[in-house]
Amino acid sequence: MKNIKKLMCTALITMLGFSAVGCNMIAKTPEAIAKSPVAVVNGEKITRADLDNNMNMKQVIAQVKQQYGENYEKNEEAKGVLTEQRTKILDDMITQKVIEQKAKELNLLPDDSKLKDEAAKQLDETKKSFGNDTSKFQEALKQGGFTEDSLKEMFFTQLRSQAIIKNIADNVTKDVKIDDKKVQEYYTANQAQFTEKPNKIHVAHILVKTEDEAKKVKERLDKGEDFAKVAKEVSQDPGSKDKGGDLGTVNYVDSGFDPTFMAAAIGQKEGAISAPVKTQFGYHIIKTIKKEEYPVKKLETVKDQIKQQLESQEKNKMLSQKIDEWKKSAKITKNEKNLQ
Repeated sequence: MKNIKKLMCTALITMLGFSAVGCNMIAKTPEAIAKSPVAVVNGEKITRADLDNNMNMKQVIAQVKQQYGENYEKNEEAKGVLTEQRTKILDDMITQKVIEQKAKELNLLPDDSKLKDEAAKQLDETKKSFGNDTSKFQEALKQGGFTEDSLKEMFFTQLRSQAIIKNIADNVTKDVKIDDKKVQEYYTANQAQFTEKPNKIHVAHILVKTEDEAKKVKERLDKGEDFAKVAKEVSQDPGSKDKGGDLGTVNYVDSGFDPTFMAAAIGQKEGAISAPVKTQFGYHIIKTIKKEEYPVKKLETVKDQIKQQLESQEKNKMLSQKIDEWKKSAKITKNEKNLQ
């Protein structure tokens, strides 16, 4: 009797296991994958098909296919890249969905018929950009993973998203105003942005990992050792080490260098060598070789420019905060297993 029960139990487990495998097999079909929800936002689904038909995702898929070949879906590395990108792009789609839902609630949705006409015009212009060479156009569509219809739909989606975010932004930020006091404060604190010509600085540095190393470097320089010679010996910046630490001449504004580094370089006289300066990259000994500085424009000549800049910054900040609020209050669920 016990043996019979054991056999029945084993058979039941086997059947259940087969059933589970069967369900997985069904879930893995292309049709089922396309229909599977990757996220639900306030009751509205975003399906895997929605995600994979997203313009950015299509570009990723096309690049992965080009790199790994037609059988990219069987390559583990390629699958990892796709899952990572799907996760990022899905986050953007969730944000877009939240914004669209709020636009609907506030009666701020655009006129879709006008946008469809505009999308059709964009498609025609795209064709013309290929010199009306149909074969080249079709080849480009194929490489990008598009058909004419899907490309036009992508244009429509882009235009609609842009129109929605503009309507939302105009609504949320309509009361933003920048007074003269804020303009004056910004002008005073950012004089280098408003010079007759861009201020420039020729700078060199020696980069090391620790403060102790930086202090030892400074001691050597204080004793008269040549800056370029020491940089070639100890600097850990591969881009400037062989040049004796020379970073060339850059603008004060938008130099591309760390702000703390730039403040130290600009703040000292020509020919001066700094004490150790800490940034995200390590510790720098900075040499200010030469500075080119120009007169500052009068406030009256840049007042409107500053006002527009501050208004734009304030509006972007307010809009970002409002979208974050909407996302936090939204009911959002993700099905990460459907991203693989």
